[in-house]
Amino acid sequence: MSIVMTGGGTGGHLAIIKAVKEHLEGEELIYIGSTQGQDKQWFEADDDFTHKYFFETRGVVNQGGLGKVKSLFMMFKATLQAIKLLKKHQAKVVFSVGGFSSAATAFAAKVLRIPLVIHEQNAALGSLNKLLKPYAAGFISSYLEESPIKAYPIKEIFFENARIRHQVKTIIFLGGSQGAKAINMLALEMAVELQDKGIKIIHQAGEKNIEEVKKAYDDLGIKAEVFGFTTKLADYMNEADMAIARAGASTLWELSATALPTLFIPYPYAASDHQYYNAQFLVEKELAWLMREGEIDKEKVLSLLDEDLEVKSKGLMEIVEKDGSKKIAIFLKNLS
Repeated sequence: MSIVMTGGGTGGHLAIIKAVKEHLEGEELIYIGSTQGQDKQWFEADDDFTHKYFFETRGVVNQGGLGKVKSLFMMFKATLQAIKLLKKHQAKVVFSVGGFSSAATAFAAKVLRIPLVIHEQNAALGSLNKLLKPYAAGFISSYLEESPIKAYPIKEIFFENARIRHQVKTIIFLGGSQGAKAINMLALEMAVELQDKGIKIIHQAGEKNIEEVKKAYDDLGIKAEVFGFTTKLADYMNEADMAIARAGASTLWELSATALPTLFIPYPYAASDHQYYNAQFLVEKELAWLMREGEIDKEKVLSLLDEDLEVKSKGLMEIVEKDGSKKIAIFLKNLS
């Protein structure tokens, strides 16, 4: 019998699976995702899974009329495939992290009456997770009081790197592996002032933007550490004293676990504006700053360098619970 893990499309979803599976040693693990998005990049070569399947699926909500029909047909076809696979591998529980990649397998689990456990990363529920929530054997969210587990599944290294920040000696700009144009532009606009203050710059510019951003720093005569996708994110966060970042759930909670004070600039086109509400969760507790992309003001951002980092850093240490990944793994085992 196996534990089937499904969902993805983006790194925020996939990071949950990566963190939880570390605590499922001895279990037969199956991954089912999509050919679209980042699923294959993350897990195609991952030997923790005995079998990996990638269906031809895509999102439905963001499609036009005919596009929606085609997407629904692809999902129906994938659901039939998923039913066969869940039977073949004798799935005892399905763990879904949402996103269009998870739809077929989640629906298949309900057809076969296999326990479905859903992890919702965001403060604003995704449309698929909202639809399936009443039918789930467990619905896990760090934002909902009724959640059986409140701790967010974060790799232990982020907690190990936690430290109190006092002043900004290093700043990190995080636009995700795909990059964020607004954050890239802000970083370059601030670069001269940051150098004058002796502040080191670490910048995740996005895979497609690395050369362009590197050249811009070179033209300014500024040395900055620029990268796209990386496996050293925890180390970069540890080195930094302040972050400017998107507010995807995994990034938000990793920054929080590291006790790194952050100015969040949410992606304005995220479904249900979920990045804004993710960040607002911390802002309401006075543990972060928040600016809409259209409201970015360089001078206001620079003024944050003189804020009391220690208060926010200590507060973040107190709010983030440990062992979320382990608790979810135990929850899955107990259902099987």
